[in-house]
Amino acid sequence: MLKYFSADWIFPVSSPPIKNGVVVVNPDGEIEEVLTKEEAGSLDLDIIAYKGAIVPGFINTHCHLELSHLLGQIPEQTGLVEFVQHIIKSRQGDIEEIKAAMYAADKKMFENGIVAVGDISNQISSKEVKEQSKIYYHTFIEAMGFNPERADAIMDYVKGIKQAFGSLPNSIVPHAPYSVSPELFELIKVEAEKDNIFISVHNQETEDENAFFENKTGGFLDLYQFLGLDISFFAPTKKTSLQTWLPYIKEQKTLLVHNTVSNKADIAFAKENNNNLYWCLCPQANLYIENALPDVDLLIEENVKITLGTDSLASNHQLNILSEMLTLQKCKQVSFERLLSWATINGAEFLELDQQIGTIEVGKKPGLNLIQLSADFKIENDQVKRLI
Repeated sequence: MLKYFSADWIFPVSSPPIKNGVVVVNPDGEIEEVLTKEEAGSLDLDIIAYKGAIVPGFINTHCHLELSHLLGQIPEQTGLVEFVQHIIKSRQGDIEEIKAAMYAADKKMFENGIVAVGDISNQISSKEVKEQSKIYYHTFIEAMGFNPERADAIMDYVKGIKQAFGSLPNSIVPHAPYSVSPELFELIKVEAEKDNIFISVHNQETEDENAFFENKTGGFLDLYQFLGLDISFFAPTKKTSLQTWLPYIKEQKTLLVHNTVSNKADIAFAKENNNNLYWCLCPQANLYIENALPDVDLLIEENVKITLGTDSLASNHQLNILSEMLTLQKCKQVSFERLLSWATINGAEFLELDQQIGTIEVGKKPGLNLIQLSADFKIENDQVKRLI
C-alpha cells in the first residue's frame, strides 16, 4: 500500500522546496511521486500530514564507530596532539562493552535519520554491527605508519583487515599525513587505483600539522616521542601539510576530513592537483578537540564540494548530522538549503550512492526525515523524526 507524507515544506534537494507538498512512497521505501498541494488536492488520498519540513535521509561521511565506547571519556579542547594520546591510551577495553557501544551508536544514528556512513576502522570489530545495520556503511580501513621501512608490512596488515570485511563495501585509506610515509601513500594509491575506489584522509586538523611539515617544529614532535618513534629520517618539506601529501594521491577521488586550518593557498593547490576532492566538515568534533572551526566562508567562496561528518563519540557528544548543521548555522551563518545539500546529495555523490539516495526523486529510496524549521528556513532544534 502506498503512503502519502505531507508537511509544511518538502525539500527534494534536487529541485526547489514545495510548500505543503506530498511525497508518495511504496512499501519498499521507493519514491513513487512528489506532488504539489494542488496536484494532491485533486486526488482522494489518505495523507499523513506533519508540521515541519520533510527532507531526504542524511549521509554521515566521517565517523569512527569503533570508538563509540569512549563517549565522555576524553577531555575537551586539549588540542589534537593530546587528544590522540588519550585515544591511544583509552581505545582498548572490554570486547563486549565495545560491541554494545557500537550497536547503541548505530541505532542512534538510524534514529537520527542517517542512511549512509563513511566509517573509519582500524580493526575488524565493527563488522558484525555493520552486517546487521539498517544503515549503509562504507568502511575506510586506515593504514598508519610514518617509517618508510614499514610500508610494505603495514600494507599487508591492512589488506588482511580488508579481506576480513568480506563483501562489505570498503577501501584502504591513509590515516593522516603525519602518520603515513610517502612510500605507504604510494601503496595506498596503487591499491585504490586497482580497485577504482574512493579514499579518505584526515587533513590539516591543527596548526601543529603544518608546522611539522614546514619546519619540523610543533606539538607533533611530542607525539612521536610519546609513541617512541625515531623520526630523525624526516626532513621538513617547507610546505604545508596538504601541499606536501596531496601529490602522492594524484587523481583519486578523495575526502579531505576536518580541514580546520586549510587556507586559500591550500585550496588553490588542491584544485590544481586534483579535481575530484570533497571537503568534509565535522564542526562539533573541531570544537571538542581544538575549539576551532574551518574557514567555512572560504570553502563556500572557493565553490568546493562539502560534505558533513560527526567524527566519533570520543570527540562528540552525539552522532547527529542535523546537530552538525545546526552548529554551522549558528557559528557560520550557513543557509539551510546549502547545509542540506552538504548533508545529503554531496555525501551521496562521494559515496557513489547518488542514484539511490541523497534527494527525494522518483525511483530513489532516500529515507525521509521530518525536522523543524522557522518561517525563514532556520533549523530550530536538532530533533529528527524518521518517517521511513
